[in-house]
Amino acid sequence: MDSMFAPSHLSRRHLLQLGTLAAAGALPLITVRPAQATPAMLASAIRNLVGEANIKVGKIRLDIPPLVENGNTVPMTVSVDHPMTPESYVKSIHVFNEKNPQPNVASFHLSPAAGRAQVATRIRLADTQKVVAIAKLSDGSFWSATVDIIVTLAACTEEMP
Repeated sequence: MDSMFAPSHLSRRHLLQLGTLAAAGALPLITVRPAQATPAMLASAIRNLVGEANIKVGKIRLDIPPLVENGNTVPMTVSVDHPMTPESYVKSIHVFNEKNPQPNVASFHLSPAAGRAQVATRIRLADTQKVVAIAKLSDGSFWSATVDIIVTLAACTEEMP
């Protein structure tokens, strides 16, 4: 089927014609809004990581500002108070959020060679929400920390000039 809408036939002229038709109301305009994670999606993502294991509070520290002016670049450091020896170490650190398009923010895999269980990065936050950090230790236990963050200017919703 040879159509002017096939990718191989979309010239600049055809795109301008489509834009004119859309502006005239001849074609429906579809607005695509990014998906937003929910508290249920957060809980599901955490369960996918830990399965039925019990998650204990403590050992892990989530340093992130509780109030951020702009959600586009939020500094975050996660550290775990645990030795990093071959017998006992932090295997991984996972960060989740409650309202970004995806609940999984980052996963960091560590070994005793890391020397200490600490990671630092910057993240984007779409709105005021909870951020959860979970550490998995070599003994199979999970530890968590949660911070509620107020975002005054959301990251994923700013209008471009």
